[in-house]
Amino acid sequence: MKTSESGCSSVLLLFCRSAGCTRARSGGFISSQSPSLGSVVQSEEKGRSYDSAMFGRRSLLAVLLAVAVGVYLLPSPIDPKPHRLKGPPPALEGPLAVNTRLQKGRRLFTGKLHGPESFTADGDGNIYTGTVDGKLWRISPDDNLTFITQMGQNLPECGSSTDYEPVCGRPHGVRMDRHDRLIVADSYFGLFSVNPATGEKTLLRSNAEGADGVPFAFLNGLEISAQTGIVYFTDSSSRWGRRHVKLEVIELNSLGRLLSYDPRSGDVSVLLDALYMPNGVALSPDEDFLLLAETSIGRIHRFWLKGPKAGTGEVVMDNMIGYPDNIRLSDHGTFLVGITTPRFRRFTPPFLDAIAPYPAVKRFLAKVVPLSWYNVLLPRYGLVLELGLDCRIVGSLHDPEGRLTWAVSDVFQHRGRTYLGSTDLPFLPVLES
Repeated sequence: MKTSESGCSSVLLLFCRSAGCTRARSGGFISSQSPSLGSVVQSEEKGRSYDSAMFGRRSLLAVLLAVAVGVYLLPSPIDPKPHRLKGPPPALEGPLAVNTRLQKGRRLFTGKLHGPESFTADGDGNIYTGTVDGKLWRISPDDNLTFITQMGQNLPECGSSTDYEPVCGRPHGVRMDRHDRLIVADSYFGLFSVNPATGEKTLLRSNAEGADGVPFAFLNGLEISAQTGIVYFTDSSSRWGRRHVKLEVIELNSLGRLLSYDPRSGDVSVLLDALYMPNGVALSPDEDFLLLAETSIGRIHRFWLKGPKAGTGEVVMDNMIGYPDNIRLSDHGTFLVGITTPRFRRFTPPFLDAIAPYPAVKRFLAKVVPLSWYNVLLPRYGLVLELGLDCRIVGSLHDPEGRLTWAVSDVFQHRGRTYLGSTDLPFLPVLES
């Protein structure tokens, strides 16, 4: 038996040497090429980790794919059309050369007036304006501020969010008529006559009534003829209200109108339609034409009231340096245009220029980007253009760093002062000379 066991051991030893075995302390043999128990466990753990990682990646991919499909299927609130501007923005040279003329002023009523959009004055030198909280105000010659009336409901929440504007109101264009009453275009409620002494409001034309069977959605600019008393005003869009103005600008559809209201008959007439967000209007000194800003497309229209072209319109400025808001006559007979957002080459490509030709991009952005986020794309730059009566640029006022103001909505000169409007800023910028 011993001889047999010894022979078997010898055979095993020879086999294991050829196979690479080593003798264990117990006398047995273990192959050096066989995995240890620890290495087997580690290998299994690595396998499970890899499977978990792959499962996590696949799950993330599935979630992202589901989100992408959901966003794609989600209806977009806008229906844009492709559009290309006439070229790159004009250079900042000549009458557009950068300066600091718009910085030489001061701010009034900080924290008290939020978004004084437009201005008018009475014979006593009082200034009138409307703000984002739906209120009308009077500013005395010695800068005392007096509340006149609320266009809608006077709630504590008014002015805290655009969500309350349809309830509180938002006065845009304001002018004084020949009977010393304020004519006010409220974006949500309609055209009003307001007694500035008592605050009593009379509705002249509601948004629901509109004109030619189409309700108003966004009343905006306003001008009154000193000769006839006719009120010229704009409805910026038949689809979007003021609180959705960014969608109106991004969509870039011609849904706006220029209208007139005759106070003698109460009739409202459509003078021009298919306009791109018509905004401010201003009569020429002899009232033979009026200028009209088309904000979302960056151009200015001229509508003839007298002469052989009466009743017709034409584009007199296109591919502007920025997007125009209100237009006013200066105290020396030129036109002053507030620029709400510039289109400078140093900001190239301007955001609206870049997305204008691509409806699919616009639809996607309107689905996923909150409206408030677009504010980060607006440069903090103040700009006013001065035009001659031939509608050529003769000068400009700049605030390159936005030290005094930016996003200028109105430029109103009265008794040696220039009042600069805005849609959202919590103060009133004033130039003293």
